[in-house]
Amino acid sequence: MAGVRQRRDLGRRALLFILSLLLVLAIALAQRWGWLRPFNHGLMGGAGAWRDTAIGPPVTLTMVGLSEIGDTAARIGMSLVACAMLFWRGRGRQTVWLVLVVVGGTLLNAGLKQVFAAPRPDLLPHLDIVKSYSFPSGHASGNMIFFGALAMLIGRGWAWTAASAMILAIGFSRVWLGVHWPTDVLAGWILGMGWLFLCGGWLRR
Repeated sequence: MAGVRQRRDLGRRALLFILSLLLVLAIALAQRWGWLRPFNHGLMGGAGAWRDTAIGPPVTLTMVGLSEIGDTAARIGMSLVACAMLFWRGRGRQTVWLVLVVVGGTLLNAGLKQVFAAPRPDLLPHLDIVKSYSFPSGHASGNMIFFGALAMLIGRGWAWTAASAMILAIGFSRVWLGVHWPTDVLAGWILGMGWLFLCGGWLRR
């Protein structure tokens, strides 16, 4: 009976993951056809207007710091530290799970970037050096996966609160710095959430 419930749970998780991919595809098409231009230009234009005010420079400095924390290299470093702590505590299976979740999610995002091949926004001057495609945001999906996975492993309310704050702040930083449309970030969050939900089934088992 327990085996049947587990298979059903994994089936539901797989279905929701597929739905998240379809939603990402829908956002990509709507963005390419220009349907989301008012939304993207409105939010990024608002960020650009705030960048030119007196509070712009200190906020920009904060956004740069958040973006660096959420960068792939920093995320790999934090993942190694987390894996070392898990392994030291004798939680070998959870260590392997975290590695597979983070690496798999990173490869998934990189693959989708190549599929969609979306250029970076050109509405605002870029305040970060970017060389990859724009959609979906790697910062958004990668940090949704990493911090969400940590919250799942810790299993406490404060961990979910802290993870949510970091995910939202890092995602917003990419729009503020002019290197991602808001819908790039939204799609990254959806992708990361779908992947994390799918992988959560193996953690429970």
